Formats: sequence, structure tokens, C-alpha cells
Amino acid sequence: MKKALKNPALQIGVAAILGIVFGLIVGEWAANLKFIGDLFIRLIQMAIVPLVMSSVIVATGAMTGSGMGKMAFRTFKWMIGFSIVAAFLAWGISVIIQPGAGIDFSGGVDPALQESAGEATGWQETLLNFVSTNIFAAMSTATMVPIIIFSLLFGVALNAYITKTGNSLVLDFFDQIQQVVLTMIRFVMLIAPIGVFCLLANLAGTVGFAVVTSALKYLGSTLLGVLIILALFVLVVWLRTGLNPAKLPAKLTDQTMIAITTTSSAVTFPTVLKTAIEKVGVSQRVANFTLSVGLTMGSYGAVLNYMIVVMFLAQSGDITLDFGAIVLGMTLAILLNMGTITVPGGFPVVAMFLATSLGLPIEAVGLLIAVDWFAGIFRTFLNVNGDTFVSMLVANASNEIDREVYYDKKKVTTDALDLEKLKEQFEKADAAD
Repeated sequence: MKKALKNPALQIGVAAILGIVFGLIVGEWAANLKFIGDLFIRLIQMAIVPLVMSSVIVATGAMTGSGMGKMAFRTFKWMIGFSIVAAFLAWGISVIIQPGAGIDFSGGVDPALQESAGEATGWQETLLNFVSTNIFAAMSTATMVPIIIFSLLFGVALNAYITKTGNSLVLDFFDQIQQVVLTMIRFVMLIAPIGVFCLLANLAGTVGFAVVTSALKYLGSTLLGVLIILALFVLVVWLRTGLNPAKLPAKLTDQTMIAITTTSSAVTFPTVLKTAIEKVGVSQRVANFTLSVGLTMGSYGAVLNYMIVVMFLAQSGDITLDFGAIVLGMTLAILLNMGTITVPGGFPVVAMFLATSLGLPIEAVGLLIAVDWFAGIFRTFLNVNGDTFVSMLVANASNEIDREVYYDKKKVTTDALDLEKLKEQFEKADAAD
């Protein structure tokens, strides 16, 4: 019992319920607690820039030759393709269901952000603004797209430098910065129950029962999108491989149970790897590469959820996003899918990142944080199973899926892996392709 009470997700969930009940009881007085919730949000906001920069630089700077070859192309093609589909689907579902409608924060947007978001700019100027002439100015205003572009270029250049000289001192420096910032966020998340309580008490007190219905519509939109993408995955795998899809549920049971109980793709990874090789029949070479890349790029559930968050926040502020803003939201959702936010329970950082980047109101973020444990179940479920489907598609293209294993006519075992062995296998895969 004591162990359960220490679970952060449970604490936040209880705080959310108590906050809503308290706000409905006391009414508008609950607005006096808003400053505490705002303080919690600001503590998260101040960590966004260093976390995103260090994460992107480390992710790109540490890449090996695994970014080359036919297998890499096939892997990235499927992962990026399904991520784009997830982003468009999220937009469509949000337009139809309107998960953020009913929570009106039309007057709650930061005036500076609102003015910036309202400026009419052509597509050329929009693209030009993706690159900053002064990265420190972009950092000071948390203009995230130029920061990501700079970090990607810096990481690629750092990768080339390490390859040439073998000196990884700078990479180690940014890796340590990332770890320190992640630790700082974990400290901030210790007060998350208090922050969520105050945010939702204020919401319930000023908005009323619409808070509850909006949370259900948000979760329902995410679940609907997950089911549609899952069905699409199964259909594509069936058409491309010819394998009987009726066998998939039993084969994916173990990884699915771990995924929905831990809400962590990283924790589920060993089981996903074992399932792909021993139950599905994907070759170990393909499984090692595609599933490892999938940990950072194969988060289709995350892309879907993040785009729904964008639409939710816009609708909660009664803001109509133009075509450019929608495309930018989709782009940011996919970029976040590439490993820029890796901290467990880091959804508050993601939500604030999206709100800040698109000039959306942040008042409703507390509601999203409160129900994120449920959204996390949906995201992780699709992420881990989607990675398995992609590994099947990639393996099928190079005739590296053992159909006898898939139909339970033969058994294989997964070799024990370590990072060095994994790296060697990546390099051999490139040479083979």
C-alpha cells in the first residue's frame, strides 16, 4: 500500500480528482491557487531549452554508421511515413471531435505570443524564420524551431568531428548537461501533485464541469486514433508480408502487457526484441537495428497524441490555426518523436514546448498532465507494437523474416546483447547493404 502511494502517476491522479472536486465546491475562490500552478509550469518551462538542445545534440552526435544503407532507408521510410499519417489523423480526429471545446481561454494567451502568432507571414518568411541569426536570442525567447535546427546541425558537425578525430569530449559534455537537466526535471516533478491540484482547482472553479467532459474527449480522441493507426499497421503488414494477422494478438501479448503497465517503451524494449526474433521470426540483424531506432523514432502514438494536444490547446483558447500553424504543429510533433524529450513522465515538458512554440494558451496544460497516465498507456501501446510491425516490414523487404517461426513450426533464441555488440551489428548491416 505504501509503495502504491509513492507512485507519481497515482499521486498526480489523486491530486487531479481532489483539485477538480475542490474547485467545483469553492467556485471562483479557487483562482487564488492559480499562482502556485503557474509556478510549477514555469519551473518546467525553464528546463525546456537546455533539455531540447542537449538531447538533440547527443542523439545526432552519437550516431554511428547505422544511418546508412538500404535497411536504414527502409526503416526510416516506414517510421516517418506512419508518423506523418498519425499527425494527419490526429488533426482530422480533433477537428471532428473538438476535444478542447468548452474550455475557453481566449483571453488567457500571453499578449506577446498572441501578437506574434497573429502576424500574417508568407511561407518563405516562415521557412526563413526557422533559422535564427542569433541562437542566443532564440534561446532567450524559447523560439524552439530555430533551436532544434541549430542543435541538429551542431550534432551532425560534432558527429563528423568525432569520426575524424576520435575526440568525444564535447559529446560527453552535452550528455552530462542532458543528465543534469533530466535530474532537475525529476526534482520539479516531485511537486507535480501540488501543481496539478492548484491548476485543476482553478480550472474547475472558473470553468465548471466542462473540465471533466473535456478530459474524456481528449482521451477518447487519443484512443480512437490509436485504434485506427493499429488497424492500418495490421493491414499494411498483411498486404506486404502475406502473413496471417490473426496470429499477431497472441504473439504481442507479453510486450503489450508490459507496455500498458509501465507506460515505458524503454522498459518494454527487451521484451519487444525477444518477441520480434523468437515469436515473429524477424532476423536478429533487422530486429537489433529497427527496434533500437524505434526507441527514438518509432513513437507513432506520441506523434498522434502530441498533435491532439496542439489542437486541444488551440480549441481551449478559441484559436483557429491556419494551414501554416497546423503544418508546423505536425512537424514539431514528429520532431519530438525523434528523441528530443526522453525523460520518463516528461509530458509536461512536451506540452509546454508545443504551447510555447505555437503561441497557444498554457492554462489547460494542467488538465492534460492530470490524465496523462491514461494517455501514456495509449501512446506506449501503439509505440511498441508499431515498432514490431515496422521490423516485420523491413525484414520482409530483404527476405529476413522466418515464416516457420511465425507459424510456430520452428524455434529460435535471442542472443544476449550489449552495446558494443549492437554497434558492431549495425556496422555489419551497412556493409551488407
